[in-house]
Amino acid sequence: MTVATVAKTYTAEEYLALEVDADTRSEFRDGEIVEMTGGTPEHNEITGMFIFLLKASLRKQPYSIFVTDQRLWIPALKLYTYPDVMVVPKPLELHPGRKDTVMNPILIAETLSKFTQNYDRGDKFEAYRTIESFEEYVLIDQYRPQVDHYVKQSANQWLLTKYRGLEASFRLESVGVEIALAELYEAVEFDEQ
Repeated sequence: MTVATVAKTYTAEEYLALEVDADTRSEFRDGEIVEMTGGTPEHNEITGMFIFLLKASLRKQPYSIFVTDQRLWIPALKLYTYPDVMVVPKPLELHPGRKDTVMNPILIAETLSKFTQNYDRGDKFEAYRTIESFEEYVLIDQYRPQVDHYVKQSANQWLLTKYRGLEASFRLESVGVEIALAELYEAVEFDEQ
């Protein structure tokens, strides 16, 4: 006889109550709580440098720039998640009744890992595209100098441009910032292959 196990489902309210006191961050995916893994030193160096370059370029402009610990609510999919980097125009649009969950990013960036890259490129990007304000998506490879840059062209059309090599640079259209891969990856040493 085979016994099927059923994963516990949670309400959004139960998830939010658990998340307030949690030692680790978790996503909420339509009733399921999924623990998020920690990053490598390279992941943190790259994400930190991306934040630094954004903050330096966008000082005194009407944007908030968030890293890793800022929760995002995607109502169309009942998803709470934590992007690596978000740029959100001021004033922030907060989840009704919450002061810790934003809803209106224009730019999201993820630093890819072997464990998250398929999710970041697939289901997560699909979820992000349901956000009306969302205009730009940056996927940063932590294992080689490469950035996949998506820019919204129309409601259902996104333009992908790949940038490879430390001599490349790309422009964040939504905020008018130029990023050189040599600067983005300056703290990372790549294995010779």
